[in-house]
Amino acid sequence: MKTVMTSRGHLAAILSLGLPLIGGHVAQFAIQLTDTIMLGWYSVEALAAVVLGSSFFFVLFILESGFAIAVMPLVAEASAEGDETALRRATRMGMWLSVIAAVLTLPMFWFSGVILRGLGQEALLSDGAQTYLRIAGVGLIPALLVMVLKSYLAALERTRVVFWVTVGAALANAGVNYLLIFGHWGAPELGLRGAAIASLCVQVVSLAGIGLYAARALPEHDLFARLWRPDWDAFAHVFRLGTPIGLTNLAEVGLFAASSVMMGWLGTVALAAHGIALQLASVTFMVHLGLSNAATVRAGNALGRRDADHMARGAWIVIALSMAVAVVAVAVLLLFPAPLLGLFLAPDDPDRIVIIATGVALLGMAALFQVVDGAQIMALGLLRGVKDSRAPMLIATLSYWGVGAPCAYVFGFVLGWEGPGVWFGLVMGLSLAAVLLMLRFWRGKLPALRRHFAAIGPGSGQRAGRGTGRA
Repeated sequence: MKTVMTSRGHLAAILSLGLPLIGGHVAQFAIQLTDTIMLGWYSVEALAAVVLGSSFFFVLFILESGFAIAVMPLVAEASAEGDETALRRATRMGMWLSVIAAVLTLPMFWFSGVILRGLGQEALLSDGAQTYLRIAGVGLIPALLVMVLKSYLAALERTRVVFWVTVGAALANAGVNYLLIFGHWGAPELGLRGAAIASLCVQVVSLAGIGLYAARALPEHDLFARLWRPDWDAFAHVFRLGTPIGLTNLAEVGLFAASSVMMGWLGTVALAAHGIALQLASVTFMVHLGLSNAATVRAGNALGRRDADHMARGAWIVIALSMAVAVVAVAVLLLFPAPLLGLFLAPDDPDRIVIIATGVALLGMAALFQVVDGAQIMALGLLRGVKDSRAPMLIATLSYWGVGAPCAYVFGFVLGWEGPGVWFGLVMGLSLAAVLLMLRFWRGKLPALRRHFAAIGPGSGQRAGRGTGRA
């Protein structure tokens, strides 16, 4: 007999799982935010360069993180079925695929200056971004491995350790940044290089910390034993699920990266304002992302137990939470734009007034997409929980590149709206994605799962053919 969870029970479970994940995402974001704020205090040129460099890094990171994200629903489903072998195999091959992907793209960081100049960026900005990326880019390998282990632990609902490891990393990054960007306490003044070194060091230390926890807290999984051994069935499974997830991520993040490129065409001041506004809008997105991860775990768990009603009730609760966050974010962005923007700039910066004026208009557009941004990432989380990744990839590509990017160019440059026009294109792309992805879950996958579960009967807690042997 199924245990029916009340709405209050769903809310408590989602918050228990989601709050540490939200805190972890905010703390992870704080690493990039610290780089932006401190380099903004250092110089506007350094700020613009790190905006460009961070966008470049994040595009590759988010593309290759698809394999790490794929680990989450696979482990959640296997855990619900009591299949420790399956969850171990998925996690190990997630690490394999992440490392392979990172190594293949490392040369792009070394030659990033050439790539950015080819995209129409100013030579000085491109060279500054390359200086940052030649050091920080190496951190892609530990960053992806950390994300795999976070997905593994989150799927097992061990989210507090994810939070504390990430908070520790953010604090360490701030301290090392303070030393190396400005040259305090006898350290050399390295500017952009200092921020890059800090980021790299923090990624390595984070990997050591979370890896040690996983090995000691869950010894029954033998996660790192025979890690060198390939498991081609699990490799293919993670690859098939993770590749569309990575491409979906790329479609969305690529749109925002393209907006950074377009803003770069408008000059250093416009790009700096864009970077600050994007950081502020991203803080809210981190909350939505944590809730989305919780939705993935809960949906994956319901899938393993073959309980569509449980899945639907949990989905409604997590969407309602996301919408409440969006409403608060809209109010904050509209009521306090100038003070928020001013946090990123030195009081005596000669460009402070014009950057804030430009940023206020951009935050107005950011307020417009808060609800739809939350809706689209909630729908993605739910769809990933039921291992649906190909259709969302097509929806994202259509929404962001068939609509969002062209609208950003048309409104920004053809119609002459400049920065606000570029951001209005983001609103259009996110809105279409939100509608189509929500329809995909509620009108497509959930009814299909109801029919499937009714046909095969209640779950037995273990899939046939799984959990045998040792990997």
